Parts: sequence; structure tokens; C-alpha cells
Amino acid sequence: MSFKKTVRTLPRVGDGPVFRRALIGIVLIIGAFLILAPLLIIGVEAFAKGWQVYRDTILHPDTRHAIMLTVLAALIAVPINTAFGVAAAWAITKFDFRGKGFLLVVIEIPFSVSPIVAGVAYLFVYGLQGLFGPTLDAYGIKILFAIPGIVLASMFVTAPFVARELIPLMQAQGRDLEEAAVSLGASGFRTFFSVTLPNIKWALLYGVVLCNARVMGEFGAVSVVSGNIRGQTNTLPLHIELLYHDYQAAGAFASASILALIAVFTIIAKVALERQGAGRVRPVANSAENAS
Repeated sequence: MSFKKTVRTLPRVGDGPVFRRALIGIVLIIGAFLILAPLLIIGVEAFAKGWQVYRDTILHPDTRHAIMLTVLAALIAVPINTAFGVAAAWAITKFDFRGKGFLLVVIEIPFSVSPIVAGVAYLFVYGLQGLFGPTLDAYGIKILFAIPGIVLASMFVTAPFVARELIPLMQAQGRDLEEAAVSLGASGFRTFFSVTLPNIKWALLYGVVLCNARVMGEFGAVSVVSGNIRGQTNTLPLHIELLYHDYQAAGAFASASILALIAVFTIIAKVALERQGAGRVRPVANSAENAS
């Protein structure tokens, strides 16, 4: 006599076709109203008064200066934060030392502090009434209401992005490849460029893309430290606000379309990097031998 074992499979939440379709429909509707609709409105309103008004707004000296200042802040802040993120991730994942937990907390601080609060904190550090303000003023060094203050504020709010992408990946990869490369005689730089970097390159680019998008769209901290001086210390988000307050809606939407395009390209780059394996462990064969 043979006994046939029956395995009963418990139903999972969402297995029913009605529930699944309803859930997908709700997500699509909410996404359409919260994400797609604002983007479409920006595009429609930007060209509501015609191509000539859009072109004149983009080519206006104040708009061009705002765009140039935004790009300059990104060109300075993103590379510095990239180097910081790589160094922080390397230190946390490859070494054991006292204070590692504290370093992780420090990296997370910009995510838990409001950007406006960060901007006010910079006022009390570098302002004329701040900690270093009188000394800086005595030597003629201007931090706030100038480009250095904008860059510092942008660096603060975007400091964790690269590190946050690299730390989980490098922890999952472990230290075996680096230790093998060092045991074979590779130097520290050779180990990094031949072993570590190939394993983290997609996650690194992923963090750089997110960091760049946040720098260009940052408003809160920059609005406090820049002084909102039209044509001098206004980044593109601040310029959009000024246009809107001046009842130049078409100009505000035209300028906002640039940030919207940056957001679209960021999403495309993000998806492309995810398909390349950003954030996933991708072992490199024989990387330790190649480093030696």
C-alpha cells in the first residue's frame, strides 16, 4: 500500500486576480495624479504663451546665470561627495575600528535634519555673528551669500547619497578579494582600482546620479545661505520661486521645465544603471590575480 503525501499550499496575499488588479489600478491612479500630472502641467504651461516666450525666458541673463550657478555647484559638490562616499564606504566595510557606528550615524545626519535647519546652522557657523564669521571677515573671506556657501549647503544635503549606495554592496561583497590581492603583493591603490572599483562601479554611478539630481534641485538649505540675490546667488530652484512670486508664471514654468528634464534623464539613467546591476553583488572573476 502506498501513501501519497499531499502538500497544501497556503494562499498568499494578493494572489486573487480581483485584488491584484485593484491594487495595481490604485497605484497607477495615485502615480498619475501625484507624479505624471505635475510633469505634464509643467510642459503645457511652459509653452502656454508660445515658443518665443519660452526661448526669451531661458535666454534671459538671470535665468542663464541661475543655470550656470546650479551647474557650478553640482560640478564642485558631486565630485567631493563622491570621494567622501567612497572613502567612508571603504573605511566602514574594510576596516574594524572604534567609532564605526558613530561614523554611520554622522553619515545619516543630513537625511534626518531639515535642509532649512542645516542652512540656519551654517549661518551660526560662517555668518558675521557666527563662530568663524568675524575671523573670515577679517581676512576678507566670504562664505555666506556667495558661491562657497551654496556649495557647502549642497554638499551637506547630498553627503550620504554615494556612501548609502556603496556601504550595503561592499558589506555583502566582504573583504576576501582585497585581502587576496594584498597578499599577492598589490598596493592599496592597485587593489582599489583593480579589485574594488570594478565591483562597485555601477552602484557608484548610481549614487553619483542621485547626488547630482539632488544638488541641482536643492532649495531649502541654499535659500538660507545664498541670500536670494537675483542674478548673483540664485540657483535655478530659487530663480523659479522669484519668477512665480513676480507673477511671471510662464517664465517660472519654463525654468521649471529644465529641472523636470533633469529629473526625467535622472530616472532614465537610474533605470539603466539598475539593469547593469547597480546595488547588486556582481563578483569579478580572477580580480585578485589581476591586481597582483
